[in-house]
Amino acid sequence: MIQVPMKTAGPLNKQTVLSINQKRIQGPKSSQDIFSINAGSAGNSYHSRPASAPRPAPSAAVPQNAAARPAAQRPIPSLLHPMRKGEKASLESNGALVKVKACLGWNVTNNACDVDVSAFLLNESGRVLGDAWFVFYGQEISPDGSTVFSADSDTDRETISIDFHKLNNKVHKIVFVLTIHEALEKRLNFSMLKDAYIRIIDQASGQELAGFQMDEYYSNVTSMMIGEIYRHKNIWKFNAIGNGVAKDLAGLCALYGVQVV
Repeated sequence: MIQVPMKTAGPLNKQTVLSINQKRIQGPKSSQDIFSINAGSAGNSYHSRPASAPRPAPSAAVPQNAAARPAAQRPIPSLLHPMRKGEKASLESNGALVKVKACLGWNVTNNACDVDVSAFLLNESGRVLGDAWFVFYGQEISPDGSTVFSADSDTDRETISIDFHKLNNKVHKIVFVLTIHEALEKRLNFSMLKDAYIRIIDQASGQELAGFQMDEYYSNVTSMMIGEIYRHKNIWKFNAIGNGVAKDLAGLCALYGVQVV
């Protein structure tokens, strides 16, 4: 069972789950095991926004052919170890990892796009360990206390911190996903984004271990698996994924083994 903040008092269904990116819920959510989107891939979250930083009211729906209205832009940090899409790299070249931070950012060309980060903690079969094993603005910490969400840092828009000493040993990969709130309802998509990136920072040294900036933005994509940290032969690595799907949050939950009723 998972507690997801939302305003509705009744159980969730496929329609009401769309509001998960906007509202806080008080009722539990149940799930059943289903196939993961990354099942069989090589090396192949979401946390509640703090009460002190509530989500802004969603913008009005924008017609597909309407002129873009740029939102506030942020400078993109220089990536010291840039990777190409599909490239994999070890994060432990200088010794075993203790704590890392996945820092994510983006800009939009349509300010109706409200983008969020989630992290799915997956087992060896590519499924979440349980309903509570994804971290996002509505659930800011994983059950083992290892993985924590933060919003609006000085440099990056949202971050996910990971403590490997606390991480459940059944977790074999952590996938970082970008989603657009109400993308299907408002006819929004990733062609309305730019500058999306992820960089992995060693918290002990503050040094960047890996970085990936997307250069492909498709109009048929509403959710993006931007990258993942995965364990291979007891070594933690990073995979620059950069692949998207035309699914909403409910669809992503189902693909990773979390389903609302």
